[in-house]
Amino acid sequence: MKILAVVSTLDLKFRLGCTPAWWQILKALHETGNEVVAIPYLGKDIETVWWRAYRNPWRLPGELYLSLTRKVIPKRVGRESSLREDFVRNVTHMATLPVWRRYLKRILTKEIDFDVVIFFNVPLNQITGIPSEIKREFGIKTAFYDGDMPTILPEYTRERGFMFDYYRGATLEEYDLFFVNSEGVVKSLEQKGARNVRTLHYAADPDLFQPIPAEKRWEVAFFGYGSQARERWMTRMIEEPSRRIEARFAVGGIGYDIPLGRAALIGDFPISHFRQFCCSAKINLNISREPFVAVAGSSTARPFELAALASCVVSSPYNGLEKWFAPGREIIILSEDDDVTEMYTSILSDDQLRVRIGESARKRVLKDHTYKTRVLEMTKSISAAK
Repeated sequence: MKILAVVSTLDLKFRLGCTPAWWQILKALHETGNEVVAIPYLGKDIETVWWRAYRNPWRLPGELYLSLTRKVIPKRVGRESSLREDFVRNVTHMATLPVWRRYLKRILTKEIDFDVVIFFNVPLNQITGIPSEIKREFGIKTAFYDGDMPTILPEYTRERGFMFDYYRGATLEEYDLFFVNSEGVVKSLEQKGARNVRTLHYAADPDLFQPIPAEKRWEVAFFGYGSQARERWMTRMIEEPSRRIEARFAVGGIGYDIPLGRAALIGDFPISHFRQFCCSAKINLNISREPFVAVAGSSTARPFELAALASCVVSSPYNGLEKWFAPGREIIILSEDDDVTEMYTSILSDDQLRVRIGESARKRVLKDHTYKTRVLEMTKSISAAK
């Protein structure tokens, strides 16, 4: 299968949470026998041994817009009257949409043998009409993969801190397939018009996320971007226990606006350092945002990445996590009634338990949760779509 992938970005410097997953998915598509051509919607084109790349036709204006929206236009204002929403809508319809329409048609005219065009987390309402035109003029299937479910849905956008609601004004029915990382949103998307909605969960590339020997600098470590919608469990799992037990806590990432107790704030670092950070901790935390507790079967990348690294993972409650990893054997999932301090103390006192949980978790990834497995599901669904 020859695939044209239009991805939100290929450039890791923008710190968009899905970008490492896009790299792994495109790599897995190549490794399972597909030809992949990628175009970034934001940032520069990056060509690798796994895919060929076309340049971004709107690179400089796109980066300027991102800079303006992050620094100038406030995030926490009502969507309906927001300067941000008005700015996005006007710029899109006047400039962005026509540029991308012409550019994609030029590529599809030049290379006539694509089987499908897949859009990965590209703002839906900024490309309205393009999938329908591709289908009508070139007879090529189109698909969309949204890896930000459920927090990208309009009811969560403001709480999550996204820059704008990209479902507002979007036309979901123009895609032949709609892939999402959440089982619980399927009916909602179908009601919005999406056809052939398929769940495609996150996973991990076990070659990239391979454990390495490392000195255990930390007893408990967490890495993420932002405390929005996970304040309560960050308080319970980091701030409070870090004050109660003699253990070294480390928090990596940015965007935390809550107290974190005695935890060492490491700050942001390149994704290439993530493995070293995690392997340097005895316990790695998975702290999910509240919507993942409320909406069943909504996967995130972190549990799979940590498991692939053979980490001993302690997770906040997460609706559906037990479907991917066996509680107590491959992961430890806290409940509302658990004493977190006692839990940490017990786990830290048992080296063999931590190693056993980590090794079992990696074995589960190798068996069920690699991106090669996921993309085989994806391409099978694309081939079957009418």
